[in-house]
Amino acid sequence: MSVNTPSSSVPTGASRFQVHVVNESRGSGAAMSDSTDPPHYEETSFGDEAQNRLRISFRPGNQESYDNFIQNGDAAKTDTTFHAYDSHTNTYYLQTFGHNTMDAVPKIEYYRNTGSVSGPKVNRPSLLEIHEQLAKNVAVAPGSADRVANGDGMPGDEQAENKEEDTAGVVKFGWVKGVLVRCMLNIWGVMLFIRLSWIVGEAGIGLGVIIIGLSVVVTTLTGISMSAICTNGVVRGGGAYYLISRSLGPEFGGSIGLIFAFANAVAVAMYVVGFAETVVDLLKESDSMMVDPTNDIRIIGSITVVILLGISVAGMEWEAKAQVILLVILLIAIANFFIGTVIPSNNEKKSRGFFNYQASIFAENFGPSFTKGEGFFSVFAIFFPAATGILAGANISGDLEDPQDAIPRGTMLAIFITTVAYIGVAICVAACVVRDATGSINDTIVSGMNCNGSAACELGYDFSRCQHEPCQYGLMNNFQVMSMVSGFGPLITAGIFSATLSSALASLVSAPKVFQALCKDNIFKGLQFFAKGYGKNNEPLRGYLLTFVIAMAFILIAELNVIAPIISNFFLASYALINFSCFHASYAKSPGWRPAYGIYNMWVSLFGAILCCAVMFVINWWAAVITYVIELSLYIYVTYKKPDVNWGSSTQALSYVSALDNALELTTVEDHVKNFRPQCIVLTGGPMARPALLDITHAFTKNSGLCICCEVFVGPRKLCVKEMNSGMAKKQAWLIKNKIKAFYAAVAADYFRDGVRSLLQASGLGRMKPNTLVIGYKKNWRKAPLSEIENYVGILHDAFDFEIGVVIVRISQGFDISPVLQVQDELEKLEQERLALEAAIKDNESEEGKGGIRGLFKKAGKLNITKPAPKKEGNINTIQSMHVGEFNQKLVEASAQFKKKQGKGTIDVWWLFDDGGLTLLIPYILTLRKKWKDCKLRIYVGGKINRIEEEKISMASLLSKFRIKFADIHIIGDINIKPNKESWKVFEEMIEPYRLHESHKDLTTAEKLKRESPWKITDAELEAVKEKSYRQVRLNELLQEHSRAANLIVLSLPVARKGSISDLLYMAWLEILTKNLPPVLLVRGNHKNVLTFYS
Repeated sequence: MSVNTPSSSVPTGASRFQVHVVNESRGSGAAMSDSTDPPHYEETSFGDEAQNRLRISFRPGNQESYDNFIQNGDAAKTDTTFHAYDSHTNTYYLQTFGHNTMDAVPKIEYYRNTGSVSGPKVNRPSLLEIHEQLAKNVAVAPGSADRVANGDGMPGDEQAENKEEDTAGVVKFGWVKGVLVRCMLNIWGVMLFIRLSWIVGEAGIGLGVIIIGLSVVVTTLTGISMSAICTNGVVRGGGAYYLISRSLGPEFGGSIGLIFAFANAVAVAMYVVGFAETVVDLLKESDSMMVDPTNDIRIIGSITVVILLGISVAGMEWEAKAQVILLVILLIAIANFFIGTVIPSNNEKKSRGFFNYQASIFAENFGPSFTKGEGFFSVFAIFFPAATGILAGANISGDLEDPQDAIPRGTMLAIFITTVAYIGVAICVAACVVRDATGSINDTIVSGMNCNGSAACELGYDFSRCQHEPCQYGLMNNFQVMSMVSGFGPLITAGIFSATLSSALASLVSAPKVFQALCKDNIFKGLQFFAKGYGKNNEPLRGYLLTFVIAMAFILIAELNVIAPIISNFFLASYALINFSCFHASYAKSPGWRPAYGIYNMWVSLFGAILCCAVMFVINWWAAVITYVIELSLYIYVTYKKPDVNWGSSTQALSYVSALDNALELTTVEDHVKNFRPQCIVLTGGPMARPALLDITHAFTKNSGLCICCEVFVGPRKLCVKEMNSGMAKKQAWLIKNKIKAFYAAVAADYFRDGVRSLLQASGLGRMKPNTLVIGYKKNWRKAPLSEIENYVGILHDAFDFEIGVVIVRISQGFDISPVLQVQDELEKLEQERLALEAAIKDNESEEGKGGIRGLFKKAGKLNITKPAPKKEGNINTIQSMHVGEFNQKLVEASAQFKKKQGKGTIDVWWLFDDGGLTLLIPYILTLRKKWKDCKLRIYVGGKINRIEEEKISMASLLSKFRIKFADIHIIGDINIKPNKESWKVFEEMIEPYRLHESHKDLTTAEKLKRESPWKITDAELEAVKEKSYRQVRLNELLQEHSRAANLIVLSLPVARKGSISDLLYMAWLEILTKNLPPVLLVRGNHKNVLTFYS
C-alpha cells in the first residue's frame, strides 16, 4: 500500500515527483507475507508543485526503515552502505521506470542557472555517460543510492543547505504588500485630491471619464504585456529594466534602464516638492513662514528626503510598513470624501458651489466647458501622469517571493481598484459641485430676479457674475474642492501628504533597485561601483546615496516644471518598450516564449506601444523628442560597446527567423550569373593556425560571399569528436573577435580526404552553398608521406568532380603557424608561473623563506623566462627576438602580410584558360577592398605572335564589356616554346627521385617495378605529357620575367586529368610553376560563367 510519510520526516520542500521506494529483500517475513501484492512501480506526478510531497511505498513491517529516509525535493538518501548493482541484499534503492539506470527523471534542479538563488543547479548525466559502455569497476560511495538510480548527485548539498541558512533572514514580500499596495499608492497621487476636480470641470463628466479610460487603456495594455513577460520565466531584480533587457536585449534594456532609474530619482524630488508646497500653504494660512516660500520648500523638502532615505536604508521591511500606514491614511481620506458628499451642505459650502448630489448639476457638468487655451489633449496631458505608477511593484521584483505571480496579480488589481476610485471621485464631485461659484453667501436668488437657467440658479444661488469676472470657487477655480466636500477637511490634507510621501518613498526605493540591476549586468562599465549590495536583502546603499544626491540637487536648484514632462515621457518610453517587448517576443515565434499569463495578444501589445508613443507627443512634443534622442544615443553607445551578455532575447530569435525566412526565400530564386559571388570553403584547420590563408580569402568574400573555415579531425572517432566539440565555440569566437566574417565548421573522419569530401558535399544551406575550394599549397610535398600527397591531389579531383572551383594559394614561407602558437602558449604558461612565484614571494612573511624563494627566482631569471609581447586583436604577436631560435620569425611576419594595406603596385592576372571568369573575378573583387585598392590589374593572356595587336584589342573589348578596369594587357605569344636548359634541368632534378625509369629495364623487371611503386612517374607518362611539362617550366620563366615585382599573381591552375597524370608529377608542375615568385593564387573555376556583359 501507499501512504504519505509523516510531516516530521518529510520537509515541506516542493517536488514535482512522487517517488516510490521499493524493498527487494527476499528474507523478510513481512515481505513474504505480502507476496501476493501486485508489483510496485515508480509513480510520477506533474501536479501543483507546491502541493506535491515525496510519497514512499513500503511493504508491511518495513515502515521503521523509512523513518530515516530524508528527501528535499531533489534526491533521497539512506544511512546504510549501498552498492550500485545490489538487487539481492537487504537494501533499498530508487527505481526509474523499473530499472537501475543512470538515466535521470525530469527535475527542476537540472534547469536552474549556476548560482541560482532559488536552489542549487544539478548537472544531469551527460549523453556520453549514458551512451558509452559503463566501466565495470564503478565505485559507489555510501549513501549514494539516489545518485545511481536517478542519475545525478548532489555535489552541492551541503553548500546549498548553508546557502538556504544564509538567506533565511531575507525579507520577501507577497503580492499584496509587495505589489498591490505600492502600485495603488503610486497611482493615487496628488492628482486625485488637487487636480481631478479641475479636470472634470474642464472636460465634463463624459469626456472626463473618457480621459480616465484612455489613460487606463494605456496602463492596462502595458500591465497585460508586463504580465506576459513576467510569467515567461523567473524574474530577478531590476523591474522594467530586467523585463525589457531580457526580452529585447541589452541595447534596449541598457538605454531604457538608465533613463528609467534617473526618472525615478528625479521623481523623488517632484513628489517631495509637492509635499513641501502643501506644507508651505498651511504655513501661510497660519502665518508661520520660516524664510520665504521658495526657501521654505527647499528646507522642508531636504528634511523630508533625509527622513525618507533613513526609512529606505533601514531596510525594505521598514519601508513596507511605512507604505502600509500611508495606504491606510490614503484610504481613510478617500472614504472621508465619499462620506462628505452625502452630508447635507451648509450655506457656506453652497456659496462655494457644493449642493450634494443633484441631477441638474450632473446634467450641467456632463458636457465639456473648456476655458481659453485648454482642450481635450491638454487636459489629458495633465491627468495622465496620475495613471502612471504601475511599475512600482515590478521595480522591486528582486524582493518579491514569487514575482511571476505577484506582479501580474498585484498590478492588474491595482489598476482596476484605482480606476474605479478615479471614476467614482470624478463622477461624484461633478454631481455635487458646480463649475463656478463666488463663495459669497449673499449671492442668493430673491423673488423677482431672473434665473439664468444654471443648476445653481435652480438651487437658489446666482453665480452669473463669474461669467464676467474670475471667481475663486467651483470645480474650475478651486483646487481644494475635495477638502471642502469631505466630511473632515484635514483628512484630505493627510491624504495629500500620504500620496506624495508614498510616491516619493516608492521612487526612492525603485531607482536604486533598478540602477543596481543595471550595474550588475555591467552594460555601462563605469557604473560597476554601484552594483554592490549590503545585508541580507542585498540593499543598494550606494544607489540610495546617489538617488539622494540627485533628488537633493533637483529640490535645491532645478526647475521642476520643466523637467516634469520629460520624466513622464521617460516612464511612457518604458511602457512603450514593455509593450513592444511582448509584441516582439510573440512575433519572433521563439519556442522559448511560453508565458503562463495567456490573456495577451501580440497585436494588442503593438497597439499599446504605438499608443504610448502617441501619448508622449500629446503630453509634450519637445520632451518626447528629447526622450527619443537620449534613448537613441544610449542605444547606439551600448550597440557599439557590444556587452558580452547572452540573455536569449527576442531580438536574437527574430534574427534567426529572418535569416531562416530569407534562406528559404532564396531557394525559390534561380541562380543568375549577375549574382554570382565566390562562396568559399577554406581548409585552414583551426582558423588561427593559418591566418594568411584566411585573410586572403576573406579579402574577396567579406560582405559579398560565404566563407567557411573548415577543419578535419583525423583519428579515433571518439577522441576526435570530443576534441572537435570542445573547440567549436572557441574558434568561432576567435573569428568574431578578429572581425572576420566567416563561419567555422569541422568534421571528424578516418581520413583527411573523406572529411573534406563530406565538407564539400554537405556544407552550406540552400543557395548559400560553397562553390569554391580554397586550399594552401603543400610546400613540404617532397618530404611528406605518399598518402598525404595522394589525399591532397585527391581533394582537388573531388572538388572538380563536384563542380566546385579551386583556388590554391602559395606564399614563400607557408601558412601553418601552429609551432608559433605552441611557443606562445608555453610562454604564457611560463609567465603565469613567474607571476605565481612573485605572488608567493610577497605572501611569504618569513625572511628565510623569502631568501630561498628569491634565490630560486634568480635562477629562473637566468633561464630567460620573460613576459611575452602583449597581444593585439586581429594580429599574430611578434614574439620577442630572444626566442627566434624556437620558431621561424619570418613565418610570423608572412602570416600577417595580407592584413597590411598593400601599397601601390599590381595584381598580375595570367588568364591563360577560360574557366568561366573566376580567374578574373577574384582579382577584380580584391581591387575593391581598401587594402588592395591602390593595386592595378595587369592582364596576361596567351596569343599568336603574328596577331598580338588584334588579340590585345579583342581582350580590351571583352574586359570593357565586363566593366573591369585594367592598367594594361599583355599578349604572351611565346608560351609554347621550350624552356631554357637550366630551367628544364631544375625540373628534371625535382622529379628524379620519383621516376620509375622502366624504359631502361627489361619488360619483366619493368612490370615488377610498376606493381611495387605504382605511384612513381613512368617514362611513358613523362613522354606523353612532355609538352605540358615544358609549358609549366616556360610559364615560370615568363612569370619571373614579367611579374616578379607584382604584389600578387593570379594564375590559371593547370588541371591534372584523372588516371593520366600521377600525383607526384602534378605536384612537380605546381612547384615549378610557382617557384620563387610573390604570393600566387592558382585559380580554376568550374567552367560555368561567373561574368556577363548583359544587363
